[in-house]
Amino acid sequence: MSAQPARPRPNHRRNRARRILIGTAVVAVVAGFNGPALYRYGSEKYHDYTINKPEYKAANGHWDFLDVPAEFRINAIHAALLHTGKVLLIAGSGNNQKNFDAQKFESVLWDPKTNAFKKIPTPKDMFCAGHTQLPDGKLLVAGGTKRYEKLQGDVTKAGGLMIVHNENPDKPMTLPAGTRFTGKANGKTFVSKDPVVVERAEKVHDKATGAFLRTEPGLGRIYVEAEESGKEFETGTEDNYKVAGLKGADARNVYGMAQKLALDKKDFQGIRDAFEFDPVAEKYIKVDPMNEARWYPTLTTLKDGKVLSLSGLDEIGQIVPGKDEIYDPKTKKWEYTGFERRFPTYPAIFLLDDGKLFYSGSNAGYGPADVGRDPGVWDLETNTFDKIPGLSDADRMETSATVMLPPAQDQKFMVIGGGGVGESTDSSEKSRLVDLNAPKPRFKDGAALDKGTRYPSASLLPDDSLLVTGGSEDYRGRSGSNVLEARTYDPRTGAYTRVADPQVGRNYHSGSVLLPDGRVMIFGSDSLYSDAANTRPGVFEQRIEIYTPPYRYRDDRPQVTGGPKTIKRGGSGTFTVPGAAKVRTAKLMRPSAVTHVTDVDQRSIALDMEKTADGIKVTVPKNRALVPSGWYMLFVTDDKGTPSEAVWVEVP
Repeated sequence: MSAQPARPRPNHRRNRARRILIGTAVVAVVAGFNGPALYRYGSEKYHDYTINKPEYKAANGHWDFLDVPAEFRINAIHAALLHTGKVLLIAGSGNNQKNFDAQKFESVLWDPKTNAFKKIPTPKDMFCAGHTQLPDGKLLVAGGTKRYEKLQGDVTKAGGLMIVHNENPDKPMTLPAGTRFTGKANGKTFVSKDPVVVERAEKVHDKATGAFLRTEPGLGRIYVEAEESGKEFETGTEDNYKVAGLKGADARNVYGMAQKLALDKKDFQGIRDAFEFDPVAEKYIKVDPMNEARWYPTLTTLKDGKVLSLSGLDEIGQIVPGKDEIYDPKTKKWEYTGFERRFPTYPAIFLLDDGKLFYSGSNAGYGPADVGRDPGVWDLETNTFDKIPGLSDADRMETSATVMLPPAQDQKFMVIGGGGVGESTDSSEKSRLVDLNAPKPRFKDGAALDKGTRYPSASLLPDDSLLVTGGSEDYRGRSGSNVLEARTYDPRTGAYTRVADPQVGRNYHSGSVLLPDGRVMIFGSDSLYSDAANTRPGVFEQRIEIYTPPYRYRDDRPQVTGGPKTIKRGGSGTFTVPGAAKVRTAKLMRPSAVTHVTDVDQRSIALDMEKTADGIKVTVPKNRALVPSGWYMLFVTDDKGTPSEAVWVEVP
């Protein structure tokens, strides 16, 4: 029998009660000072415990940071999945003026299988270029940065656009960088920053009689700055400018014309350079430059494998006035389309199954608020544009994301989120849907996001759902407005489902890429400020997150092996799939090439499928516009909707 403790004396009870009261008070005071921290610590520990539980991952998926060695961390603005299974990350100068001035341009190649990284020599500043997958598996990259913007207040020398005229029909004129232009009326001198070629004048004849009518001067566009700093060197009206160094007939035939040359904000300026990235050689290969300089252009592959390049800011920082052009991968050359159609920068323009193009209205922002903003279907052969009505929050389409929903045969699109023009605080929570196979296509609203969201990333998944993640309520995450949420969208039910939340906010200069193993990589973010009070400048987000969807945590996944590396349109291929009786679907998914949450390459194409003795036989649709030539990831899913890892297939 154990001894009983002695009962405390009355005075001991009073002392003990007093100690308890004092202790309670101390705890209360400490909690008052440290309670939130203690609560956060406890809640964070519990949160970490919860999100790492197997049952939570199986239901919601999981986010992990990619372990990137310090020497390979870059300001990734662009990303593309290559048919080698590797991901090309492009920064160029990475929205960093110091990198640009030092000519420090960066690209990194990442292998998801081995987690190996490799630096890629980058010959030009591909910051804010356009890109698309080519039929032979190379990546076309065109445009980029010639000169960084200068905000009003930072501009010390008056400058702007000089239009150089050449009235000589017999020869073009080349003016080198540093050419001086002096106004005949204002007497002020401005200096060109780059060389310019001014085409010869054109003789215009009467079409009926052939009689000579007039001469139309050749024109060249060039950016000029005042010789000296100061407001007194600004001009306010149009003037004719004499070109220094020219004599005789050249002095009479060649002259400049300029409107206001001032200390206004100077926008980014684009370059003409174009390259093909070879995934096998792992290097950039220079091809003929575009006819127009472009910064923020969209490249869209057409049904014949050629590439349409459109929009962007030109070599003097103005929106390219139409002048769309087409790249031929066989000749490596560019030609104008012969007509003009204007869009804001980075317009989301997709190839449709009839060879026409769909413009959703999504864009990255530069351009007049009242030009090229309406969504519609564009027929390149006739240059006709049929507008599509019904778009909600039509004034909040900048920084929205557009996706061709699976399967591509349905020709259904979803436009997600977006914001007002420029640095507007307005944003939209809408998800707008349109069925282009309908007799009279019209947008309608689908399931909404929790809050207005600019810059949402959207990646098609091999189970026919869509991952939507990131973004911010305000411009570039201003006022601590990043949206730390992720959800999947099911096109069959039209519903969103919340999944595990990412750990990092993503806004401007971010994007996401589906990997061959079914995971999703999300990269970038370029917040304007690093604090909610908007007092400290933002820092580019170099961390990369990988989202592992719930299907990756299931016990069994289909496995696809064997089969041909190439399948022609209308042709079939047989693949080995153990337990093929459970396989329900097969699809080809075109790899991403994304920037500024704009990805017009990704699409998921359903395949006809037959069961074989030890696998499946799939057939590729015959339609070239539905299945553009190139490399695709072949996925199959089982009766639970669980996808396999991809095998690469080329459709020539």
